[in-house]
Amino acid sequence: MPLEYLWLLPLGLAVGAYGTLIGAGGGFVLVPILLLLYPEATTETITCISLAVVFCNALSGALAYARLKRIEYRSGLLFSAATIPGAILGALATPYLSRQLFDGLFGLLLIAVSVFLLARPESRRDKAQPCPPNHRTCTVTEANGTEHRFSYHQPLGIGVSLVVGFISSLLGIGGGIIHVPVMVHLLNFPVHIATATSQFVLANMALTGTMTHIVAGTFTQGIRRAVLLSIGVLLGAQLGARLSGKMEGTRIIRWLALALGAVGIRLVVAAV
Repeated sequence: MPLEYLWLLPLGLAVGAYGTLIGAGGGFVLVPILLLLYPEATTETITCISLAVVFCNALSGALAYARLKRIEYRSGLLFSAATIPGAILGALATPYLSRQLFDGLFGLLLIAVSVFLLARPESRRDKAQPCPPNHRTCTVTEANGTEHRFSYHQPLGIGVSLVVGFISSLLGIGGGIIHVPVMVHLLNFPVHIATATSQFVLANMALTGTMTHIVAGTFTQGIRRAVLLSIGVLLGAQLGARLSGKMEGTRIIRWLALALGAVGIRLVVAAV
């Protein structure tokens, strides 16, 4: 194995830990790094590697969160089903994006999400009001006995998941950077439940996107890099899930926002 590939293992470990900590799958961190380190790589290669790694990260993270009993499974299955059509369309559309346009769009998306999260790091939930029409009430009891009760607008959650599936598969980011803020601020999920459920959804969505690339014949380059990164994220995801229980929800969201903003600005500057 070439020595130039060995650094992918610790990189995968870091991406897995941080991605699982904030429920984002790690693709938003991995894609910019791959874009900067492999400027000769095509858009298809970058997204294929990222989606495969995001799947491994999300699967490992979801298993860890399952042991902590933080996943709202019914919502997770509903959102996963909604993301599948979008994930297929996004994977098929990737070859039509030029590298410069890809970098610019990705950077602008990260900056927009960062600004939103810094402006509103917390969601506001009113537990006293009755459940409105089209809302679904959820109760999640963690392994440590902490109980969460909340409700969300189910049609909105399905619609957003469809869009997230398309964008995440198109850009190879997994979609957690969009899904978690939406779940926290628009769907009223507690932060820790949102990050855990997001990992569950990401595992299904990233698998769909990866399989679409394989069937379409676009996943022919970067397989070795994807395997090494995946080994790292499998270990890092377990660490991230453990760390999440020791951090406040607001701090997790701010960490996510700052990272997104910095990477987004770097990519936009490079694309201009």
